Amino acid sequence: MDIKPTGGKIWSLGLQHVLAMYAGAILVPLLVGRALNLTAEQLSYLVAIDLLTCGIATMLQAWKNKYLGIGLPVMLGSSFVAITPMIGIGNQYGLNAIYGAIIAAGLFVFLFAGFFGKIIRLFPPVVTGTVVTVIGLSLIPTGIRNMAGGANSPEFGSLTNFLLSFGVLALILIINRFFTGFMRSLSVLIGIVAGTVVAFMIGKVNFSSVSEASWFHLPQLFMFGMPEFKIAPILTMIIVCMVIVVESTGVFLALGKVCDQKLTPQDMTRGYRTEGLAIVLGGMFNAFPYNTFAQNVGLVELSRVKTRNVIVAAASILIVLGLVPKIAALATVIPAAVLGGATVVLFGMVVASGIRMLTEVDFKEQRNLLVVACSISLGIGATVVPELFAGLPSALRIIVSDGTITGSLSAILLNIFFNLPLKWKRPATIPAQVEPIKQHG
Repeated sequence: MDIKPTGGKIWSLGLQHVLAMYAGAILVPLLVGRALNLTAEQLSYLVAIDLLTCGIATMLQAWKNKYLGIGLPVMLGSSFVAITPMIGIGNQYGLNAIYGAIIAAGLFVFLFAGFFGKIIRLFPPVVTGTVVTVIGLSLIPTGIRNMAGGANSPEFGSLTNFLLSFGVLALILIINRFFTGFMRSLSVLIGIVAGTVVAFMIGKVNFSSVSEASWFHLPQLFMFGMPEFKIAPILTMIIVCMVIVVESTGVFLALGKVCDQKLTPQDMTRGYRTEGLAIVLGGMFNAFPYNTFAQNVGLVELSRVKTRNVIVAAASILIVLGLVPKIAALATVIPAAVLGGATVVLFGMVVASGIRMLTEVDFKEQRNLLVVACSISLGIGATVVPELFAGLPSALRIIVSDGTITGSLSAILLNIFFNLPLKWKRPATIPAQVEPIKQHG
């Protein structure tokens, strides 16, 4: 049964959404900032402004009107797809060229949102189900690595991390088995809080980042300098943002299915336009391109809470976290193993949503089997063996550097290939002069 929370429950559920996407939200600025050798102060600003912009972008998407907002319980966060291109542009052209490219690409998405909305027919269930499944499968390795303690942890795979992560996972499953209503909908948040308390008791929580963080700061327009608009970085970022649109399309349609809401081309246009505006804001405030986070779809599916007021509460929390870095830093003390135990459930729910969408596909048609088989194989293959594309030109590597991109583009292109109407038709009958081949025993 779907849950319609009120009062303080809304804020609790909103906090659960924030914690579900928090690790992904702060990971992008940390990776990009460290790769570009930003100072500790600049890195701190990058994390805070990213959270603030995530909140503003999410609020815009929830605020459904004639021009903006898809009207679904979606959370927006900084896109993982943009990490490698941003680092490449920064190293070759400089930091300001990154933000010029982001602004230009955001304007491109904003202006062409109507066109993207009209081509929704290119996303039948065989495409969207495959894209959502690939997104979930591509996220799962991150969740598993976090369960072991994080990729670069010196205690990777230790017994302590194992017990912490599986303890959180077990608690979430127990709550979903034996409780109903509000308690069940908060299962992920309860698991994260309980896991962090246990980690603190055994000395696995470090509060140094909290003590060093400032109490308040205001966002600053073009903090790193005026943006520079250069052709090559702009074209690169436009490609990235087109892939973001494809990824968000799958998430929109999956969430529409979860919420029993049939999306129209006008709904999709408003959603794309809002993402374009969010990307422009990211460039102006020296943040990142933004897209709809798939892991929060899993949380909606798990909690059965589908109301937008919860998302508004989550967006408000993100804005506060962005303005008060010391509070934001509290979430950084959550051990990776604890987050891993929780996110592996959410990522698995994304996969389950994709599989459910695929149940609408007629698999008696060989072409549908080929679309799903090739797209998932290429998407997971690119995730597991990214070195496969090392010999390609840099422009092409951007397109195939992420399993989600590879799988998504494969599904779209293969669907077009197999369903493109042909101008010629095969003969309805065998010509009379051709005798059937006789088989000899």
